[in-house]
Amino acid sequence: MQALDLLLRAGAAFVLLATCALLLRDARRERIVWWFVPFALGLCGFLARNTPDPALLPTGAAAALASLLSGNAAIALWWFCLALFDDDFRPGALEGGVGAAWCALALLDRGFLGERAAGLGLGPWLIGLGALIVAHLAWRLLRDREGDLVEPRRRLRGRLVAALAALLLVDLGVDVAMGVEWRPRGFCMLQNAAIGLLATWIALRSLRADAARLAFRPAAAAVPVRAPAARDAEAEARLHARLRTLMTVERIHRDPGLTFAGFAARMGAPAPEVRRFVNHALGARHFRAFLNAYRLADARAALADPAQARRKLVAVALDSGFASLASFTRAFREAEGVSPGEYRRRLHAAAAPGDAPAGQDT
Repeated sequence: MQALDLLLRAGAAFVLLATCALLLRDARRERIVWWFVPFALGLCGFLARNTPDPALLPTGAAAALASLLSGNAAIALWWFCLALFDDDFRPGALEGGVGAAWCALALLDRGFLGERAAGLGLGPWLIGLGALIVAHLAWRLLRDREGDLVEPRRRLRGRLVAALAALLLVDLGVDVAMGVEWRPRGFCMLQNAAIGLLATWIALRSLRADAARLAFRPAAAAVPVRAPAARDAEAEARLHARLRTLMTVERIHRDPGLTFAGFAARMGAPAPEVRRFVNHALGARHFRAFLNAYRLADARAALADPAQARRKLVAVALDSGFASLASFTRAFREAEGVSPGEYRRRLHAAAAPGDAPAGQDT
């Protein structure tokens, strides 16, 4: 049993670390890779400590590192799942604040800030915070499901929510019924085996076997786009024509409350067909990003117009279809690398050196 325990933990950790190494070698520019690495390291820390056998536990600096990594694995999992389903994910005030609170509690609970702090009994607080994290993740995944244009990823949202809910119920049930310190060998080995299966599934989904090497498979290559048949081409042409009317004539993207269901109805086609068209034919992965591309194009035109040089940015944002100045600024900075105000100043300074309008930043 000791040998099987060690094999399960070492095997799962090896798969996770090997996947990290290959992704960093072949796809270090992919944002999701940098969210996966801390998640994988957190799981490795958990695996190193998840055994009831003292002889199989790490010691010294290795034990401290494993405790530090495993203590923050929940935050790494939360952020990785959010980034997996949101191509533009950045930790906001909520994610950053809760992450900092979790890190502080974990450091206190595990004695990194003194042995006295380790006896404060912070375990229930961490359990409660973990339940809130899982609830937030489930809410985000289900809330954004309608606008996800990548069909396999959209289907996975509900499955992941169900899996996380089951995991939470099992963990909370065990902690309440048996105590936080209850860790029989069989239960630990089941947990480690589950992590090993998860690690193998991630590796198979993100890597492809090659005769000479393992290599990263980009997300775009995961769903091959077939050549359209004559009927499909005709239907696609109709959708293209309807899309041009909606976006360039009616400009429905300027409605901040536009939903994917409303957009599909205006397109005059079933939602799955519209989702497939926007994803495969236009390359958009989420409805929000698809709309923002049109909104940003309108905003750039307004910012470049000398007649609107002194117009408030909030008016530009709302007229372009953004719900607020904050969301406009965030999307614009992500696309252009500068704020809208700085973008406008540079344009007008280049057009009329020495006489550039000051513009408005609010």
